[in-house]
Amino acid sequence: MTDSTGTGRVGFPAPSIGGDDAGGEAGGAGTARGPDPEGRKWSDHDSAVPGARAHGVATDAPEPHRDAQARDAQARDVQARDAVRAGIPDIAVVDLLGLLAFGELTAFERLATDARMAPTLTDKIALAGIAAAEFAHFEEVRAHLLGVGVDPVRAMEPFVSPLTNFHNLTAPADWLESLVKVYVGDSIAADFYREIATVLDPDVRALVLDVLADTGHAAFAVGRVRAAIEADPTVAGRLALWARRLVGEALTEAQRVAVERSALAALLNGIGDLTALAELFNRITLAHTARMDALGLST
Repeated sequence: MTDSTGTGRVGFPAPSIGGDDAGGEAGGAGTARGPDPEGRKWSDHDSAVPGARAHGVATDAPEPHRDAQARDAQARDVQARDAVRAGIPDIAVVDLLGLLAFGELTAFERLATDARMAPTLTDKIALAGIAAAEFAHFEEVRAHLLGVGVDPVRAMEPFVSPLTNFHNLTAPADWLESLVKVYVGDSIAADFYREIATVLDPDVRALVLDVLADTGHAAFAVGRVRAAIEADPTVAGRLALWARRLVGEALTEAQRVAVERSALAALLNGIGDLTALAELFNRITLAHTARMDALGLST
């Protein structure tokens, strides 16, 4: 539809052929836009800005959508973790399984020894049964190592000294201390193994999680310790201090292992950045606090 003058659409002057000044000043449709002296890009939406086309005003390009940026960042994080996971050296997995195997072997030894302090025959039988389950877990890891051509003894050797040192420094004085050590110390180690398992190949991850399956010692320890506290509330303070000492000694030996076995420590890189690691240790701390509450001990 045109007006009587033939200028084009109603209300808009027809574009000037050849870009004459009159047409450019009237509607800007025929005005050529020169390069912007500040190097800014011309927006396709200049017409939404009054006078933008007519006067050569450059507008900023719209910012990328923040959700899209967040998705891109998450994708990069996943790719980085996958790259680290793919580059994990075999020695790191061997170290982890060697540490796990020796941990299960020493757990069997400790439980069998602690059974001698059991106050009743029922308790002795129960603890001996848990010890047998720990040895079965050791055999499972040992069989896996042999299956992939690794000598289990050589895989365990680097961890004999730090774990033996930990157990020598935390020898329980009585039956209740032995139960707290089994429940608190072993559970913290299990939490850490489960976190590390997230960066392992599926078959190794399944092995680790199976070996960490509860052998029944958690419920056994909680029941016996809570009963002892109910019978004599004064033991709670002593056992709480004992639990703190166990955690402190465990962290000291863990740092020693991390320094001496750099490949094993490198597994942590597969978990994520410093924020992810902080969240990991926060989860372990919260789990420890929950276990102390279950025992009836304050942290």
